[in-house]
Amino acid sequence: MSEQNPQVRFQNLPATVRDRVNEAMSDAKVVFKVKVGELLVNRKETAEHAVTGAGRIGAKSGEISELTLIAELKPGGAERLRRFFKLIDGNLAGAGQVGTLHNMRFVFLDNDTKLLFATAYDGEWDPYIDDFATKIPEMMDYIFSNMEGWPGITSPEVKEYIVTRQVPAEAWYVSQPHLTVAEESRLLRQDVTLQRFLTELN
Repeated sequence: MSEQNPQVRFQNLPATVRDRVNEAMSDAKVVFKVKVGELLVNRKETAEHAVTGAGRIGAKSGEISELTLIAELKPGGAERLRRFFKLIDGNLAGAGQVGTLHNMRFVFLDNDTKLLFATAYDGEWDPYIDDFATKIPEMMDYIFSNMEGWPGITSPEVKEYIVTRQVPAEAWYVSQPHLTVAEESRLLRQDVTLQRFLTELN
């Protein structure tokens, strides 16, 4: 049917949307232009996944924020960290003490001269950094002390250190932007209770 033709679907979009898409991505295939244009028209979905600021720095979608930091490693820092990560089998389970933490990862870059730290968390930037300083200070200092210039997680200069090395995301997507760590835990507890109830019924 003609409605399935990407060119026709693109022409059926509002002219203002077509113009915006063509201006920003004139070299894209029509099929992709259609998908982007239809997304721009779908105000409900775009509003649900709207990207705002996470406070001092970084992007936020709904309740979930992102932080990506790249810092120079001290000589021998990568080797020391690899020994630690191997000791714990790459499992940073103790970080769960930070109740707003969704995930975090460490990646060595540029022949072990830099470390990338990336994380997703609930809420605003400043309280999140404060949580690291109060909940898992020893872990943070052990890992980040391998970076050049690290002042210590409880230092008044630590936030400035992080800000100057953070690379804010240009785009950010979260599948469930309003599902916080606390809400995930609550839903899991409810599911366990429901499954137990259903098992007992049988």
